Amino acid sequence: MLLAQIVPAQSAGRKGPPKGPRALGLLELASNGKARLIPITILYDGQFYDASAYKAAPVPMALESGTVYEALRTGVSEGLFTVSGALQANNSWIGDGTWQSASALAAAAAAAAKKKEAQSKPAPEPVEGPPVLRRASVQKAKSPEPAPPAPSNPAPTAPAPATPAPVAASPPPALPEPEDPDRPVLKRGAPSPVARKKQSASAPVSVKGDVHTPSPAVSAVSGSIQLIPAISDAKGPDPRPYAYNLKPEEEQKLRKKILTLAANEVRARATQLAAASALSQPAARTPSKSGTKAKLPEPLFEDVQLHTFDLSNSNEPVLVLTTKARMPARPNTSDPQYMLTLVARDDMYGELHQAFSSITDNQHLDALPRLELIDAVDADGDGRGELLFRQTSDAGSAFVVYRVIGDRLWPLFQGTPSQ
Repeated sequence: MLLAQIVPAQSAGRKGPPKGPRALGLLELASNGKARLIPITILYDGQFYDASAYKAAPVPMALESGTVYEALRTGVSEGLFTVSGALQANNSWIGDGTWQSASALAAAAAAAAKKKEAQSKPAPEPVEGPPVLRRASVQKAKSPEPAPPAPSNPAPTAPAPATPAPVAASPPPALPEPEDPDRPVLKRGAPSPVARKKQSASAPVSVKGDVHTPSPAVSAVSGSIQLIPAISDAKGPDPRPYAYNLKPEEEQKLRKKILTLAANEVRARATQLAAASALSQPAARTPSKSGTKAKLPEPLFEDVQLHTFDLSNSNEPVLVLTTKARMPARPNTSDPQYMLTLVARDDMYGELHQAFSSITDNQHLDALPRLELIDAVDADGDGRGELLFRQTSDAGSAFVVYRVIGDRLWPLFQGTPSQ
């Protein structure tokens, strides 16, 4: 009986899978502070749905006005984005809104706390000195002068006409001030064409319109654009950082190991393309004299980007390599440019285990999409980090969310490509 009482208590204390709703989006932040949000996915009752179509009536649930997203760069909060409008273009939804950086929010919170502290303090009492004797300065009222004695036989006099009370002079009417063209005027409904012309001629003012007509796209704004994952979840866990800090010598060691794995992938792809080309041109084939395949040279890497994450808080780094590569120039060949994304896990013994590889080239983007790492983000709210990628092909681009389990990557969400 004692065991029967303990077991239900233990099972009741366990937390089930996240229920949601938990929305994941991609924030595009321009250098001038303007931002927009691309909805990616919504987790509800343990299932992932396309956020651009979930409960769209007609605006999707992820872009309802007033929804707040927290931008998280590798698990660290960068600020808040509040949705104020939505726009549909090319069969995809984009959210418009206001952006507040983490530094601005911290400054506002500090100012509010300082103001509250100042208001809670009692007002200082006036400082009173020793009593001082002062002479009263009350003026004595003058007694009225005695009236002159009345005559013994007064002559009848006509009653004097009552003098009217003096009327205060009214001030002159104020002259109308000249109309200020830049003065804001409250009006109902949409502004007239004349008002629009005046507004366009005056200084630019940010005006929030209908929920379906946001401001111009951020991509049209000059300057670089930052891509930051954003989460909206009223009951989600507190974010934690997913970055794994390496010493310079450790980073160089891991970089050398993962580039060795990448070189194998590039050579295998080059061999595959050469074999397909040889099959398509049988007359150009020449028999091998030795009967053995010649080993391809080392590829030349460029734009190498190595990211290290601690996704499960286990102190075992997960490495994500994105790079471009070319084979050295060979006679009578035209090797394409290869684009590779490789994921590996470094165990406690210093051994690197390849978990995932995606390789394509600039001549086969119609069949093999390119995989671009966005960042690590907690997509399902369980405290562990997942990898957010963008797939780009000739058919368009889509987002993919992968979970690292052991030496494999498991897809949690696969978006639909859109232009």
